[in-house]
Amino acid sequence: MFSNRFNRWTAAAIVLAGSAIVAVPGAVLAQTPDHPADTAAQFPTRNDLKSLTTAGSYLAARHASVERDATSAAAFYRSALRTDPKNNELLDRAFISSVDDGDIDEAVKLAERILTIDKTNRVARLVVGVHDLKLKKYPSAQSNINQSIRGPITDLVATLLSGWAAYGAGDAKAAVATIDKLAGPEWYPLFKDLHTGMILENAGKEKEAGVRFERAYKLDDSMLRVTEAYARWLSRNKDAASATAIYEAFDKKLARHPLIVEGLRETRAGKKLPSLVDSAQAGAAEALYGIGATLTRRGGEDLALVYLQLALYLQPSHPLALLSLADLYESVKRPQMAIKIYERVPSSSPLRRNAQIQLAIDLDSADRSDEAIKILKGVTAEDPKDLEAIMALGNLQRGRKKFGDCGATYSQGIDVLPAGNDKANSVWYYYRGICEERSKQWGKAEADMKKALELQPDQPHVLNYLGYSWIDQGVNLDEGMKMIKRAVEQRPDDGYIVDSLGWAYYRIGNYEEAVKNLERAIDLKPEDPTINDHLGDAYWRVGRTLEAKFQWAHARDLKPEPDDLPRIEAKIANGMTEDNSNSSAAQADKKKDDGKGG
Repeated sequence: MFSNRFNRWTAAAIVLAGSAIVAVPGAVLAQTPDHPADTAAQFPTRNDLKSLTTAGSYLAARHASVERDATSAAAFYRSALRTDPKNNELLDRAFISSVDDGDIDEAVKLAERILTIDKTNRVARLVVGVHDLKLKKYPSAQSNINQSIRGPITDLVATLLSGWAAYGAGDAKAAVATIDKLAGPEWYPLFKDLHTGMILENAGKEKEAGVRFERAYKLDDSMLRVTEAYARWLSRNKDAASATAIYEAFDKKLARHPLIVEGLRETRAGKKLPSLVDSAQAGAAEALYGIGATLTRRGGEDLALVYLQLALYLQPSHPLALLSLADLYESVKRPQMAIKIYERVPSSSPLRRNAQIQLAIDLDSADRSDEAIKILKGVTAEDPKDLEAIMALGNLQRGRKKFGDCGATYSQGIDVLPAGNDKANSVWYYYRGICEERSKQWGKAEADMKKALELQPDQPHVLNYLGYSWIDQGVNLDEGMKMIKRAVEQRPDDGYIVDSLGWAYYRIGNYEEAVKNLERAIDLKPEDPTINDHLGDAYWRVGRTLEAKFQWAHARDLKPEPDDLPRIEAKIANGMTEDNSNSSAAQADKKKDDGKGG
């Protein structure tokens, strides 16, 4: 008998029973070692695994893979492999899952078994090669890495790793030659010059390194690691002012990047900065991170995951690799995994503050908002002018309906806003206005909405919110309707804004126009309970009572706000009465949703 917590894996996996085992294991997104997945409550114990048959383990592993839980997938595949050790497909899947899980030591054991069967398995060669490089077995590392080549991306990664292995073995000249002779796409030279520059500076050949860094910088002066490597070299080999100029040029392209801010602080103080990497292992980790991060941004999450996990195997505290891995998890909707990665960013890193903000956002999405608020309050206490952290805190409080708190938080940000950035500043007044309106401070809310429009005229969400609020209160009807129509003109496919127009017509008694616009809003947002409820009311007013009850029933089934449910059920039972018609409080909820899109 399987334990209860374990049954859900095998039960859910039964649907896969009819599927044949395919030749290439599917990609699995994963945790890192010692950091349990968000399914930890169901993670199998050793005794659980012993009780499973091969088929049960396999099916559970397949389901874990679909759920992108590589920790569980790896455990299940290894369990299946123990009961069927000669099954090569199980071996491959257990290997890939272990790599994706970041359990590289276990992956190496499985890779060595694979290579006794298939000496040409490129991923196994790469993993064993990286393992050898970490252990400073440089000739073996080169041999394995060189056999992992397959295409433009893997060719580049393997060549850079091979170059770093050659440097680790004491032959910088051969390392540079290995990288230099690689030909390929037009984006190769940037990575080649960056890494040959780092190898040369580590070998004490500073002048030659500078030539490579300068060349890479001219190819792309917007690449962070190229900028850092070149500026650091200039600080040691020319002067601090030259290094500062490089950092300042980057800051103009992407303001306030923490690593650039740190570099500027140090070079302005006249410091000579160390090289970006200081060993073959760190250089190889930098290569794996650089390509992995690039792939993440371009939709290559599966291969990026492998490279980032290998980078962290070589350099566990690499802050940029950690942030890239967390970002990858977020992109595939696995915030619980991202949380564990953000927690690993070293407290000494300039990127720690960024990691804390993202950690809080992910904690909130995992319904751990109290922890998230505590973290963000800590960040803002350390720097009361940190607008990004203040905005994140205000948004979190607003999303959790802490309207008094979010109003005060946005006020903290407004007090330190820089002058001259009207568009960016406008949103602060808009969001504070939402919090004020929701906490029944309409006078302040109206003033803030007007200020937001003064800073950014015709902003559709502000037009919608203020225009609707006026109509809902029965004031400024003509101007309010004009505002909502201008919002719809700009966002004709925004269901919430089209709903506002329909409901504005309803509020002024033009039910035919209300039906027309609310039907369009339903086409745009069919699963929104508030819009379905509105359309039901409009149908009732024009005598389409059966359709009205259908829309109300649909609104009920779409899980409306708890406060709205009794009113909707009363309309289904008795039709519209004075007691169960839509109230302004219900509309405030709708406007709040619009506020999220601002």
